[in-house]
Amino acid sequence: MTSADVLLDDIVAARERIAGRVARTPLKRSRTLSDRLGCHVYVKMELFQKTGSFKPRGAFNALLSLGPGERGAGAVAVSGGNHGQAVAYAAREIGLPSVVLMPESTPKNYVEAAVGYGADVRLRPDIAAAFEEAASLGRRSHAFVHPFDDSHVIAGQGTVGLEIYEDAPQLTDVVVSIGGGGFISGVSTALKAKNPNIRIWGVETVGADAMSQALAADRVVQLPAITSIAKTLGAPAVSERTLAMTKRFVESVIVVSDSEAVRELRFLLERLKILAEPAASCTLAAAERLRKNFGADSHVCLVLCGGNVSVDDVCRFSRSGS
Repeated sequence: MTSADVLLDDIVAARERIAGRVARTPLKRSRTLSDRLGCHVYVKMELFQKTGSFKPRGAFNALLSLGPGERGAGAVAVSGGNHGQAVAYAAREIGLPSVVLMPESTPKNYVEAAVGYGADVRLRPDIAAAFEEAASLGRRSHAFVHPFDDSHVIAGQGTVGLEIYEDAPQLTDVVVSIGGGGFISGVSTALKAKNPNIRIWGVETVGADAMSQALAADRVVQLPAITSIAKTLGAPAVSERTLAMTKRFVESVIVVSDSEAVRELRFLLERLKILAEPAASCTLAAAERLRKNFGADSHVCLVLCGGNVSVDDVCRFSRSGS
């Protein structure tokens, strides 16, 4: 499949399909961030979405798009945290059982949340082993909901872009995190269709930078391990589809350190009273790096994609100096 497989019409259809299943999250201008960066800065609070991240949008769209004969024994997903929760939640709401394969390094709060949503959670040595087993189940008995390389998932995530444009059509720049690339692919498809001049900036963290490495190599690159604390950005590789869409729509991808992400996590918590996970707070770190690209008349949106970080983890980040 190519980037042309997901179009604005698909995203509009996804919004209709998942209506009533997900929340329309707020987008607000931040005086604090605007003063800091010297331009108009807004935050899209997708961390207030059901399950604490944007992921239910794609999960619902994928599962609701299945035909009666495609549901099999239920849904199966691979996840470092947020996607697993979303598939478990969406499956439960639709009335399907779910299996979620997670690496053993997955934070406890993500595992417990997926179990709480009714999933049969199975821990595997690493994300590669989890993908292998999920793909096997998908071939044999289950409906495999890929975390990013799926046109229905990408279209569902793109509904965030529709909301951003409708709430702030004056935006000049949007900063979006990248894991496997499905989220930025959907959001950028929607935004570029509405305003071809808007600039989309991607963000990764060191140790979870599969897209940056793929762009540099001009091919999909397999990471040997995920070492970043931003576990929800921990895709071992992007896909040909998401790489193509990123090359088409995204200005550049900024890679920030864990320590920068944690610094901004604390800033957002102390000043905006928002607890964002590192995979979301990294957008502010990227905006700081990008500030020379913004002028006083720029209107910049930071997409805070998730807030599923435990208090214990926040304390650990602070103690370790990450």
